[in-house]
Amino acid sequence: MSTDYPKSQHGDPVWEIAELFPSQGHWSEQDYLRLDTGRLVEFDNGKLEIVAMPTELHQFIALFLYTQIRSFCDPERLGVCCTAPLRVLVREGKYREPDVLFMLTENRHRRTSRYWHGADLVMEIVSEDDPDRDWIDKREDYAIAGIPEYWIVDPRDRSISVLTLDASDGRYHEAGRYRGEQSAHSILLDGFRVNAREVFDRPEVA
Repeated sequence: MSTDYPKSQHGDPVWEIAELFPSQGHWSEQDYLRLDTGRLVEFDNGKLEIVAMPTELHQFIALFLYTQIRSFCDPERLGVCCTAPLRVLVREGKYREPDVLFMLTENRHRRTSRYWHGADLVMEIVSEDDPDRDWIDKREDYAIAGIPEYWIVDPRDRSISVLTLDASDGRYHEAGRYRGEQSAHSILLDGFRVNAREVFDRPEVA
C-alpha cells in the first residue's frame, strides 16, 4: 500500500483512512464482503464499482415491484423477495446488487446472510446515466449466473422487458416487451403479472 499521500488537511480526503483499505484492483472477496458503507457497491475481480444513488422514481418503481411480488408469493410461501442493497454472487470473483431479487423456497439453501448464490428472478430499473449497464453488462452477468428470469424496467420508454434464460445456449431471449395498459407477466411465477402503466405512473411522484 502506498504511503506517499500528504497528510490530510482541512477539506482534503482523509488519506490516512483510505490507506487502511486495499488499492483498486487488489480487493479480495473477503475485503469486499466486510465493507459496510450504506452505498451500492458491486465487485469485479478485485475492483469496486460504486453504483450511482438511485433517483426517487427509481426507488418508487423498485418498491412497487417488490410489494407486488411479495403480495403474490407470500400467501403460498413461494419464496423470498428482497431489494438492493443485497449482494448476489453471479460468478467467481463478481457480485451484483439487483434492484429487486427473488429466490424460490426450494432454493433457500443458496441464500446466506451476507449474499445470495445467484437468484431465480432479478429486476433492474434502467438508469439514465448508464443504460448499457442494465441492458448489456448485467444481461450477460445474470445469464452466466444461470438466473432463469430477468426483467429490465426502462423508464425512458416506459417499457418492461421480460427475459428468460434458454438452457440450450445459455442466453436470455425476450419473452415479451410491455407498455401502457399491457400486463408484463412472469414465466417463472405462473400467474404473476403487473400493469406496465401502473409501474411507471407512481402516485407518490405527483
